Amino acid sequence: MKDSITIDEANELLHKHMKDEYNLHHSRESEVIMRALARKFGEDEEMWGISGLLHDLDWEVIGDDIDQHSHRTIEILKEEGYDMPEMFHAIQAHCEGLVPGAPARESKWDFSLAAAESVTGLIFAYTLMKPDKKIEGTKPKSINKKFKDKSFAAKVPRNFIADIEKTGLEKSEFFQIAIDAMTEIADELGM
Repeated sequence: MKDSITIDEANELLHKHMKDEYNLHHSRESEVIMRALARKFGEDEEMWGISGLLHDLDWEVIGDDIDQHSHRTIEILKEEGYDMPEMFHAIQAHCEGLVPGAPARESKWDFSLAAAESVTGLIFAYTLMKPDKKIEGTKPKSINKKFKDKSFAAKVPRNFIADIEKTGLEKSEFFQIAIDAMTEIADELGM
């Protein structure tokens, strides 16, 4: 079993199991935010980024069986010959309270992944509202206002985003990091 994975291997796996453009974009957005958070915290940028890229690897495989979400991702990665316990925990913990058997978020990695993949939906929805539909110029204050409006992007788990503060990072700084990261790939995503 391999205890690490390269970005090329991760991308190959992603495209093997995921075809929907929205899902691919969400995975890429999660990757770049996780890379930015890893830089902020002095963590392994490659592994954190890959966890963002692969966190929903099973999404198109499980269909309506949401209770298998994240569990199936780990099965796929193990079937492919990988054994990365910390990453596996972070991937499964991003479903804490949503999927039976998902472990509690404990580490900085766990809290970061859950927050990063959740905030993508909030920022994406806000960008769609803007007249130019571009992320450029988006301010953390605007995202925070939409964060407080629970009817806006209602399926986004606010508690996962708010829990970024358990890493020592303020929510407004997290929003700025996420906006900046997504802005870097805006052309790639058509934002």
